[in-house]
Amino acid sequence: MSSKIEQLIDEMEEYIDNCKYKAFSTDVIMVNKAEIDDLLRELRMKTPEEIKSCQKIIQNREAIIEDAKQKAQKLLNDAALQTNELISEHQIMQQAYAQAESIITASTNKAQEILDKATIEANTVKESVMRYTDTMLANLENIVKQSIELTTKDSQTLLNNLMEIDHVVTANRAELVPEVIEETVSGDGTDKLDVI
Repeated sequence: MSSKIEQLIDEMEEYIDNCKYKAFSTDVIMVNKAEIDDLLRELRMKTPEEIKSCQKIIQNREAIIEDAKQKAQKLLNDAALQTNELISEHQIMQQAYAQAESIITASTNKAQEILDKATIEANTVKESVMRYTDTMLANLENIVKQSIELTTKDSQTLLNNLMEIDHVVTANRAELVPEVIEETVSGDGTDKLDVI
């Protein structure tokens, strides 16, 4: 079962795969900034949920540890009860103390071992989630920055090309247009033709 973060990353990859290629390019795509921003915002909002999920795992491990502690306490209580029942005989009492001490030591060691193991595993899971999320966000940030840079560069190139084409068209029209004859009326009321 994949996490919500992985689902969002899959959506981003699918979105990028469905983006149109830039004109005359096979590796540069056009990205809708608003859609990418929405996906990034949703990813940021889901990340805390993943961390909460890790915390639940840690809490479950803590419940297991608590259960082990309770069992150890029960063993201690049972050992104490047995010790009280056998107190009438000195040799049996000494054996009971030794046995209780052995049980206490074994239970304490086992509980500490479980606690240490669970803590290490929980920290490993948490660090792994944080590293994975950071790597995915860094990759996505890189893609967005590259897309912005390429779009800005290509837009400027296109504008410069269009301006050059406009100058060429204007020059060509000027060469093709015949001389314009302008008719003006002279001050004395007679018509006068000026050649431009």
